[in-house]
Amino acid sequence: MTEQLIIALAVIFVAAGLLSLVANQFDLSPIPFYILAGLLIGGFEYVTQEEVLVLAQWGIAFLVFVFGIRLDFANVQTVLRDAEFAASIQLLVVGPIAFAIGYAFGDLFGFGEPVRNALYFSAAAVLSSSLVGGEVLRGEIRENLVHGRLASSIHFFDDLVALTLLLVITADAFTADAITSQLGYGVLFIAAGLFLYRHGFQILVRLADGDGELVLVGSISILIAFLAAAEYVGLSIVVGAFAAGIAIRDDGTNTLEVRNGIDSIADFFGAIFFVTIGALVSIPTVEVALVAAALVGVVLILNPLVHTLAFMYEGYDSRTAFLASSSLNQVSEFSLIIAIQALLLGTIVDAVFEAIILAAVVTMALTPAARRWKDRIFELVVSRVFRKQRTRKVDERSEVDGTIDDHVIVLGYGRQGRRIAERLEELDRPYVVIENDPMLWDELRANCRSYVLGDAMSAYSWEKAGIDRAALVVSTVDHRELSETICTLETDADLLLRSESSAEAEQLLDAGAAYVTVPNVVAGRELVEIVEALSTGEREISTLKREHLEMLDAIEHAGFASRYARY
Repeated sequence: MTEQLIIALAVIFVAAGLLSLVANQFDLSPIPFYILAGLLIGGFEYVTQEEVLVLAQWGIAFLVFVFGIRLDFANVQTVLRDAEFAASIQLLVVGPIAFAIGYAFGDLFGFGEPVRNALYFSAAAVLSSSLVGGEVLRGEIRENLVHGRLASSIHFFDDLVALTLLLVITADAFTADAITSQLGYGVLFIAAGLFLYRHGFQILVRLADGDGELVLVGSISILIAFLAAAEYVGLSIVVGAFAAGIAIRDDGTNTLEVRNGIDSIADFFGAIFFVTIGALVSIPTVEVALVAAALVGVVLILNPLVHTLAFMYEGYDSRTAFLASSSLNQVSEFSLIIAIQALLLGTIVDAVFEAIILAAVVTMALTPAARRWKDRIFELVVSRVFRKQRTRKVDERSEVDGTIDDHVIVLGYGRQGRRIAERLEELDRPYVVIENDPMLWDELRANCRSYVLGDAMSAYSWEKAGIDRAALVVSTVDHRELSETICTLETDADLLLRSESSAEAEQLLDAGAAYVTVPNVVAGRELVEIVEALSTGEREISTLKREHLEMLDAIEHAGFASRYARY
């Protein structure tokens, strides 16, 4: 590592650290602040474009590695067909439009090789960021919401397209043999990653014998091996990083140390990536500003519109379609690595490169703010434009007796929802489960008499579940916006909700809920009762431990049965 590169890294982290403190103080996303730090240090004399480009490539490579690790193939498979359709429609519609815009700018401003530069422009327009979009989607994916899974699947689809483009442009010569050779190497790398995912990583976990640090070291070794192999055969290190990420399983076989270690890597290189992208921005000329503005318009407006229409054509309701699409409106990090590679090869003009960088900064910086306003935007704009409700997906994936009456609606089919449904079965009480996770569809069909697989924020899911005839609504989800939505439903049913805090519970009670469970309060009360029983001698510690182990064992067996039923 050169002295200048060390200085550049030091400047980057000092600036990023100071501004991230500001972001943390106001509970804001650090991404815009990292980009701002890059803008501030862009003119620093010791930070040259050469060092910034090197750091940007390594930052992208390691973040792609982390994205590969976090990729859940089960999530992708549940909505893969719908995601493929929407992504293909977007490529077929937006791709030619973006190419025409890029070519027109090349003709207007006299760019050399207008076709090639138009291709770079269109690649930046059609590919979405799995890093930025995936980061803002982590909550939705963790909560198993359909729109989170749809967007995650499209990110994966886009990344495969981007890898193909990257392999093509990095070929030694633009000939059929050279391109075929590059694509062949790329397929081999992905196949090797999938093979290790299926077999090799499990062996590593067994050999480590539960030592999380050893598993983490082994994971990093896999990454280094793939990076070295990519360099050896002349591929971009991003290809090797993506394949290495796929090779490492994040499905419960990893220990806590591995997850924490990988998250630390993501934070470290995330800061490098966003700061370096900001540092690459220069004061735009008129032509750069126009090209960047056109690219931002395509990414922020045309892409979400096409995705939304495609999802709605597939039968998804407008809210699910919009929320999935709203996380697909950033210039992809793969577009940036393609532009950087093209700049190093001298096949892209400076104006198009600078426009792609500027558009990436704008769209990535706006994404966290846009996600905060997503529901408001939907209510004010999308719901008014798309008034006709699409219900085919909900109808296809639901089973409800139209004559059901005086029943219980159970929201969520996790561990609590499953136990409530089982108890209602024992009592022979009619019920309907509302769930939004497509991975649970088979389990719902096998175990529940009546169920609705749909978004509980959508009125149609409640209509399908017979909310107007229900006697009781039980929510096992502690999502405040959802709980507030339930309180606004036109129903005579009693509402049993769940919240994260006692203050929120009081607000929900005032809004119409009959009872609100607060898990922390319940757990605290139980702990006090246990301490009191032990202190007074009413219970023996050995009895308490035995009962607790029996309860945990029963829960674990229930969880295992649930997981087994999915496959």
